[in-house]
Amino acid sequence: MDWRVRAIRGATTVSENSVAAIREAVIELLDELETRNQLDPDEIISLTFSVTKDLDAIFPAAIARERPLWHNVPLLDVQQMHVEGSLEKCIRFLIHLNLPIQTQVYHPYLRGAKNLRPDWNLTPVHHS
Repeated sequence: MDWRVRAIRGATTVSENSVAAIREAVIELLDELETRNQLDPDEIISLTFSVTKDLDAIFPAAIARERPLWHNVPLLDVQQMHVEGSLEKCIRFLIHLNLPIQTQVYHPYLRGAKNLRPDWNLTPVHHS
């Protein structure tokens, strides 16, 4: 079976800038990522989170690091570039991983982030 590096994007929003709200949203987003893509943490190369400037209660990477088998995954948090009028209280991620070439990937866009990429929202993306 041939493998290659793949990337998956995803995003969600939170109701408020609190540890509890961010934790709930990140867990939901990563659960969706893992379940829909049948993800094995050993296949992850790295994951970068970006958050809008209105979220600073906790690092999403700190939440991800608590996941079973994620302790060796390289994680990074950055602030999303601010564009006037853009979606607020938003957490995005970009994950790189090794997957079999024929694997379909799902890009989870949840809550208020569903309209960021309607073309990818939980739709399988076929790669040859």
